Amino acid sequence: MRVVIKNFLPRMLPQCFYDLVIQIAIIRPGPIQGNMLHPYIKRRQGKEKVEFPSNPLKKILDKNLGIPLFQEQAMQIAIISSGFSAEESDRLRRALATFKNNGDVSIFHKRFIDGIIANGYEKKYSEICFSQIESFSKYGFTESHAASFALIVYASAWIKFHYPAIFKCALLNSQPMGFYSVNQIITDAKNQGVKLSPVCINNSLWDNTIEHDKTNNLVLRISFDKSKVYQNQL
Repeated sequence: MRVVIKNFLPRMLPQCFYDLVIQIAIIRPGPIQGNMLHPYIKRRQGKEKVEFPSNPLKKILDKNLGIPLFQEQAMQIAIISSGFSAEESDRLRRALATFKNNGDVSIFHKRFIDGIIANGYEKKYSEICFSQIESFSKYGFTESHAASFALIVYASAWIKFHYPAIFKCALLNSQPMGFYSVNQIITDAKNQGVKLSPVCINNSLWDNTIEHDKTNNLVLRISFDKSKVYQNQL
């Protein structure tokens, strides 16, 4: 998944905070399996025309270039285009939240297709639309979740850029996290120009700490915790 995100960023070229929200939401199993990545990026790059089957749906999907990326959009589409009741849409929400490969979303297929056709939409669009909605059962985000995640990403990136020593220190003290190994974090810190001091009986603590050198620059002091692992990288 990290590889997909890294490859998508140069094509996405985020320009504002909401672009990060979309970036977080779209690189998920649901949108990926629902074939939403390529249509979205083509529309963003102006290679594919953005079209909406109706004005009510345009209000729901306009900010996402016509691509449903959030669970609540799936519910709104079901209400607006297929005439789902509030109770039916809530049942759909619960089905989407199961994140099962063989969840209960399929039981809504006939109801959704019949409703959307009855409201004047084309059958081809109805099948594509339901397929996209169904993909959310394979893990998709709500907009608020994606926005919260994006805020963490933005804040982390800001700290990493402006205060790399402090960022790496906090990251090392949070291990194990299951993403990057200690060796990778240390190597990345050195590549960013972070100064590192080896474990010291007088100055090291159990956790990694931040010190100042003689010129008042920040230095990452290696801790006693897993010091053998760190020491090999210094």
